[in-house]
Amino acid sequence: MENEYADEGRGIGDGVGSDGDGDGESRGVGRRSFVVGAGLAGTGGLLGTAGAAPAAATEHDAHDHGRSGRDGHDTFGPEDFRARRLLLVPDVVLLPEGPVKDRAVLVQGGTFRAVGPVRKLTQAHRNAKVVRLKGHLLMPGFVDSHHHLTQSFGKAQAFGQPSEIFKTVWEPLEHALDEETAHLSAKLAALEALRGGFTTAADAGTRAPVDVGVIAKAAEEAGLRCVLSKVVSNGKGGEEHLARFQSSRLIHPSLAIPVPEDATADVLKKTADLCADADAVFQVHVNEHLASVERSLKSVGRRPLSYLHHIGALNAHTLGSHATLLTPDEMRMLADTGAAVSYNPVASAWKGNAVAHALMWHTMGIRFGTGTDGTRGNGFRLVDAAESAQRLSYGLMTGDSSCGAGRVWLTHATSLSADAVGLGEVTGEIAVGKAADFLLVDLQVPELTPSYDLSWELVRMADRDQISAVFVDGRLRLWHGWPTDWDGRALVREAAETGPEVVRRARIQRVDPDPDRTARRAPGRTRS
Repeated sequence: MENEYADEGRGIGDGVGSDGDGDGESRGVGRRSFVVGAGLAGTGGLLGTAGAAPAAATEHDAHDHGRSGRDGHDTFGPEDFRARRLLLVPDVVLLPEGPVKDRAVLVQGGTFRAVGPVRKLTQAHRNAKVVRLKGHLLMPGFVDSHHHLTQSFGKAQAFGQPSEIFKTVWEPLEHALDEETAHLSAKLAALEALRGGFTTAADAGTRAPVDVGVIAKAAEEAGLRCVLSKVVSNGKGGEEHLARFQSSRLIHPSLAIPVPEDATADVLKKTADLCADADAVFQVHVNEHLASVERSLKSVGRRPLSYLHHIGALNAHTLGSHATLLTPDEMRMLADTGAAVSYNPVASAWKGNAVAHALMWHTMGIRFGTGTDGTRGNGFRLVDAAESAQRLSYGLMTGDSSCGAGRVWLTHATSLSADAVGLGEVTGEIAVGKAADFLLVDLQVPELTPSYDLSWELVRMADRDQISAVFVDGRLRLWHGWPTDWDGRALVREAAETGPEVVRRARIQRVDPDPDRTARRAPGRTRS
């Protein structure tokens, strides 16, 4: 039985969008108009580390994953995406109005140049290479609105720990990094993000004693779009950082102060104003843990978010991370100022004090995206957690059987996450003029058959193993989970050897999550 999707013509007029057929490759994606000082050189879009051998796009992989030809399914491979002008024809496209059949997408110069009915676009763009993507969905890549790329060596070090662990786990870990290991950590995190369908991640700033250009280089080599923060708690280096990456297509500079208590009121206000003038994002953790709220009350007499509002550091360019412990007054402050927040449901489950009331934010018109906080790089599991956390925390007690359904969480994980991290005009949806950051998702799987409501099915049933390809800036970056132009498996091997040594050097302080070793006891009765 053929899967049925949303109405094929709903809300898109004649179905054709285009900005012309020009062949120019130049596109100023997200370039900031704000330039100060002499500026520093960008990192230049490097691909792969020196000496890395190309991986994933081998004949073996093409045979196994791209040329199977079973029932006409998945008969395309990495070599099909090498043309300068691509007309992609999937079974379904996830447009802003929902999943739609009979649509084609023209990609050129790293952007979507046209989106419309298949017949119209094939007639209008006869010189483009047509790639038919049978059995696949073309959808926007996920946007991770809160990440820590240099914490990837920690992973399970945070499991079973008390909620506020940044001083005992994350700070020691990042302080133990040098330029080489920081680059490796960030590239490992970027690869994991891409494998999970994230095409953009907002890095909230590292405490590693390295230049952030190391992280930019890692993201560019991996092919991940990155909103890259520099920590400026001392009030220094912000202007230079915001002017630094003008030549990069993937790096979008941002400023960060980890928590409000790290800086003076003057520095907080000046940083917020600097970001507003630069059309950049000011990232800061707010109201994440009870301990941090109480520290703020004792030190400045106000809760963290309320304090930012009081000193004038809460504006439409502020991105508050977590915000799990908000009062109604603080929610109103967010709505009134236009500030954005990051909803991180997995982080709440693993190490939090509460689940943010994201459905209330949605109803109040508060801008928010979904973020991983570096927990796990899996976009589909993130949207599942986003919906499930709302259901368990708020929906069950009110009898809300919908909890936003699937559409809300897909939108907040893509276009609205892009808006939250300052890239709403750049990425996050399949639309003319936006960056060609997208996924090809296999629909011909048991989990999505039969299909009745694809949006909700993607939230609850899909997973990263169904992602056939990941594109960022119009370029194929991953094919069935692995890079096409650098050796991802070699990176994983290197990280497996290096990561544990960094952790040992960091002297992380962990609380034993099972001091009585109850998890090791065999089930059954004990004999008297």
